[in-house]
Amino acid sequence: MKRVNMRRNVWVALGIMVCTFSCTNLDEELYSDVTADNFFKTDEEFIAALGQAYSSFGGIGNHSGLWSINELASDELVVCTKGGDWYDGGVLLQLHKHEFAIDNGFFNNAWTFLYGGINTCNRLIYQFEALDTDEADAFIAELRAVRALWYYWAVDAFGNIPLVVDFTDVTPPATKGRAEVYAFIEKELTEVIPLLPTAKSAATYGRMTKWVALAIRSKLYLNAGVFTGTPQWQKAVDDATEIIDKGGYSLELSYKANFTAKNSGSKENIFVYPYDQVFAQGFNWIAMTLSVASQPTYNLTFQPWNGYQTVEEFYNSYIDPTQNPGPQGPVWKGLTKDANKDGVSDDIGTVDDRLSNFIVGPQYNPDGTRTLDGGFEPNDFDGAPVTFTPQLNEIYPQGLRQAGARIGKYEFESGATSNMNNDFVIFRLADIILTKAEGLHRLGQPGALELVNLLRARAGVDPYPALTTDLLYAERGREMFGEMTRRQDQIRFGKWQQAWWSKEVKDAHYQLFPIPKQQIDANKELKQNPGYPGATGG
Repeated sequence: MKRVNMRRNVWVALGIMVCTFSCTNLDEELYSDVTADNFFKTDEEFIAALGQAYSSFGGIGNHSGLWSINELASDELVVCTKGGDWYDGGVLLQLHKHEFAIDNGFFNNAWTFLYGGINTCNRLIYQFEALDTDEADAFIAELRAVRALWYYWAVDAFGNIPLVVDFTDVTPPATKGRAEVYAFIEKELTEVIPLLPTAKSAATYGRMTKWVALAIRSKLYLNAGVFTGTPQWQKAVDDATEIIDKGGYSLELSYKANFTAKNSGSKENIFVYPYDQVFAQGFNWIAMTLSVASQPTYNLTFQPWNGYQTVEEFYNSYIDPTQNPGPQGPVWKGLTKDANKDGVSDDIGTVDDRLSNFIVGPQYNPDGTRTLDGGFEPNDFDGAPVTFTPQLNEIYPQGLRQAGARIGKYEFESGATSNMNNDFVIFRLADIILTKAEGLHRLGQPGALELVNLLRARAGVDPYPALTTDLLYAERGREMFGEMTRRQDQIRFGKWQQAWWSKEVKDAHYQLFPIPKQQIDANKELKQNPGYPGATGG
């Protein structure tokens, strides 16, 4: 059966009228007008239908959903209230301070995103099963892997969740325990991995292959101790090893190559969502993080929102303290900070190439003039010339407009719209290498140090002479910034309850986000996670 480029498939699928909904909203019509009797007759119809499952990922790269709750609740990112901007009823402060409210709309957005994707997979599996053909069987295996990814994200975020697999079942779904959902994901992936394609080509780009499914399972095993109470380090190592040895992926020579505006050629990226500023919109980081004054800097067609900032302590984690003694300030992208204001850059030692994750320092227009912000605060010593400083003055109520390193991980194109062209990276080889390294380290087996030093060598920093758990944790942070892994890492490494900037030590129940109040109100079979209002004994 012929296959076509997945980027085109997604564009086609976006033009199809598809109704997605939360599995707990039982007033919705369950059956689509598109049935096995009147659809899926040609190759193009098969591909277009399958594309609906992938187009559901389009919400991953924008504000107020799954990515936001993971990143803003970690020690990586924050959105400070800047006077009258970005307070938004306190929902963003709740995320950073770990004061999660059950009616915070971000949690409901994430929930409906996840279960919308799950429901689409269930519907398509139901329709393909009715066809009973070899072509349909292949697509069903692919859809089961896609659904497993949705459930992996859901069990990680919310823990105890409904497990819905039958599209025709109208019974209000009850909450299942985290271990039961984990077992389902493991079983699904184990069954479909032998059935998935192994080829890397334009036809499989952005689609489920054996290697993507192994990546999901490897990450599932990496977090098994958190999800079930029983670690599965060796299984995580085994799956990671198979990807590394047989998947045909390789580290890009440059870290930045994985995140350029035309990153579809990356040899490192295992699974992506192929965004496009016209046909597959929704990747909005350029709007979410840049200053309102950054419009002329990048010759943008819109005014950015001046929202997301990097926590200073996390930014400074890229500076090797053994090579940066004394009071001098942190590295800035493209220059070093002149801490003494004497016109001479301070000696800061080795510079980590992964500082390309951030935009800091003085900002310039294309003609070489300084970018200016006429709305600067009187207490901002930088004045009107825009200078993104790593330092944050306060989270509320008057965070400075220019404060905080901005997210620079993905290339921002000159003349861009608020919708970026970069393909959003969901899994890449570096994460799998670090997964294997952690598994080996936890097991006390050799090889972890060499794997970590592969990534340090690419970053242009000195190798570690020995590896500790804390060094491994820090290296994961530097390599994986902004890739929706930090919260997971902090929980797994026992760092989640600790204090960081503008966040106090918190109770362990915040490891799980609350089941959204809107969902419990719609389905009384759902049970709130422990520690939150409405939970049994809560």
